[in-house]
Amino acid sequence: MNDKDKSLITSGSEQSDAVEDIKKELEATAPSKKKRIFQKFALAALGSIPWVGGFISAAVSLKTDEGDINANNLQTQWLEEHETKMNKLGNTMSEIGARFEALGEEIDERIQSEEYLDIVRKAFRAWDSADTDEKRGYVANLIANSAGTRLCSDDVVRLFIDWLSLYHEAHFAVIREIYKNLGVTRYDIWEELYGETPREDSAEADLYKLLIRNLSMGGVIRQDRETNYHGQFVKKKAQRGDSSSGTMESAFERTKPYVLTELGKQFVHYTMSDVVKRIEG
Repeated sequence: MNDKDKSLITSGSEQSDAVEDIKKELEATAPSKKKRIFQKFALAALGSIPWVGGFISAAVSLKTDEGDINANNLQTQWLEEHETKMNKLGNTMSEIGARFEALGEEIDERIQSEEYLDIVRKAFRAWDSADTDEKRGYVANLIANSAGTRLCSDDVVRLFIDWLSLYHEAHFAVIREIYKNLGVTRYDIWEELYGETPREDSAEADLYKLLIRNLSMGGVIRQDRETNYHGQFVKKKAQRGDSSSGTMESAFERTKPYVLTELGKQFVHYTMSDVVKRIEG
């Protein structure tokens, strides 16, 4: 073997080593598969909230021009207000990410799918419009649980997001009580939540009837009824004699038990994980 051939072999070996070094460096700096998956989730979440982009731009602008900006101007106040919400958003996403890690690799395909990312976008819009941390917590539960649980279709999950936007925390309190105490009456629910029963012509009674009516008409709760072998609801037998008392049925009626519909049960399992764990535990 001549010196030229030896030189070519040495040169080729050195190039091969250099390529391997570059590959190792790229692998070290490239994000892991799990990180890339979570980045897709994060981009879907952040992209669905209109003010996030404005917040980042304003923060950069403020940092660049901080010497020329009065600390009390409108831009600074807007940033301070949204900084709190940005922190909450970051905490929510971190909590969801930790739950993804706990669920394992079997959800990787699911949380990269466009169907799931559509749910994430819709859910974070609901998160952004929520007035309380309680409701934001329900939205976060739904996002995490819909990644690892398939009790129902994605269309139904999107319906649950609409329910989270539509209903008030007072509605959710009623739902929790019915879930925790199967077959409770309207009187039982009120007593557990608020205590002393008000007059029938009071604003409190009107509001309570509205809550029950909204949830009943929305398909979340219903009065308990017998079913036959095929799951069909059995008609109640007509009562003999005149049982009329001369007054309207009370808002706090105490003989008719209420239960969640099957759809209502699924809603609880997707959104109220803490309640489900406490009851089942």
